[in-house]
Amino acid sequence: MTKRASSLAGEVKALFAARKVDLVNVGILQPADPFLDIAGEDLRRRIFLTENETGQALCLRPEFTIPVCLDHIASQSGTPRRYGYLGEVFRQRRDGANEFLQAGIEDLGETDVAAADAQLVVDAHQLLAQAVPDAALEVTLGDQSVFEAVLASLGLPRGWRMRLARAFGSHTMLETALADLANPPRNGQLAGPVALMAVDGDVEGLSAHIASGMQQAGLPLSGGRTPAEIARRVIEKVQLRSVRLSDDAFAALKTFLAIDTPLSQASSALRDFASTAGLELGGALDLFAERTEAIAAHGLACDAIRYDAAFGRPLDYYTGLVFEIGVGGALPLAGGGRYDRLLTLLGAQDPIPGVGFSVWLDRVEALRETQP
Repeated sequence: MTKRASSLAGEVKALFAARKVDLVNVGILQPADPFLDIAGEDLRRRIFLTENETGQALCLRPEFTIPVCLDHIASQSGTPRRYGYLGEVFRQRRDGANEFLQAGIEDLGETDVAAADAQLVVDAHQLLAQAVPDAALEVTLGDQSVFEAVLASLGLPRGWRMRLARAFGSHTMLETALADLANPPRNGQLAGPVALMAVDGDVEGLSAHIASGMQQAGLPLSGGRTPAEIARRVIEKVQLRSVRLSDDAFAALKTFLAIDTPLSQASSALRDFASTAGLELGGALDLFAERTEAIAAHGLACDAIRYDAAFGRPLDYYTGLVFEIGVGGALPLAGGGRYDRLLTLLGAQDPIPGVGFSVWLDRVEALRETQP
C-alpha cells in the first residue's frame, strides 16, 4: 500500500469510528453460489472461480455486501447494526488492475428506512469530500421502488415487471425491453416439444428437457444457471411476447423515465407525473419525500443532487434507493443502495432491511494525485 493509500485508509477508519461503525473482516475466498444466484450478470461474468477439495464452487471476493451479510447471518448478531469494511476485491476487468481496494458501510436492520438511506448518502458524500476536498462531487440518485410502483400501477403483468426491474440500471437492456414491450417479437425461435412446454408453462418438463440436452452436449449442470432457471426464463419470455402495452401506458412509462431534475424538485415532479398519468404510487412516493427531507436535514444540499428516474445500478439485489457519486462524468467514486430482500435470499430466518455503499479507493487515490 502506498503512502497516499495508507493515509486514505486512515481517513476511512476515522470516519467509521466517528459514525460508530464496526470494522469487520470477511474472507477473501467466498462461496460462489450467492454471487452466481443473486448478484446479477454484471458481477457474475467478472468473478474469479475456483473450488475446494470437496468440489464446492468458491470465488475470490468480488465485492463486500454479500460477504458482510452472510457473516452477519452466521454470527446471529442483533440489529440494527452498522458494519464498515476496508480491503481488496477481485474482478476481471479488460482495463486496469483485477485487484483493487474498496471501503464501505452496510447498515442492517434499521427500520427507519428514510433515515438510514439519508445517512448512507451523507456518509458516502462526507467520506469523499474529506478525501478529495477540491473535487466538485456529483451525486446521482434513483429509486428502484418508485420505478416498480410505476410498472405495477400501469397494470403490467408480473413477468414484464420482473424483466423491466432486472433491466433497471442498464440503458441497453432497458431500451431493448421497452422496444419489445412496444412491438413484441414473434415467437418463432422455438419449435416442437420445447415450444409446447413453454406455452403450457411446464417448468418441470422443460427443465428435464434442457438438462438432458446439456448432458448430451457435455455441459456442466452447475457453475451457471440451472436447467430450472433456464426453463423459467424461456417460459417467461414466451409469456412476455403475448403482452403489448397500450399507447397511453407506454407513453406514460417513457415520460416517467425522462424525469431528470434536482432532488429538491423531484418529489413534486413525481407527484405531478402520477397525477397527470392517473397512476397511484402511494407509499413509494411518501418514502421518497421522507428520504429527501432527511438528506436535507443533514445539511447536504438537495439542489446539488440529481434525481434521474431512469438511473439504476447493475446489481440484481437492489430494491429501493440507488445512488452514485463521481466527478466530471468519469467512473463513479462511490455507489450503493437499498437491498431489503437480500438477507432473506441469503438464508436469514426473518426479513432484515439493509442499505449500503462502496467506495473505489483506487479511483479516489488517483484523483487525489491530480490535486495539489
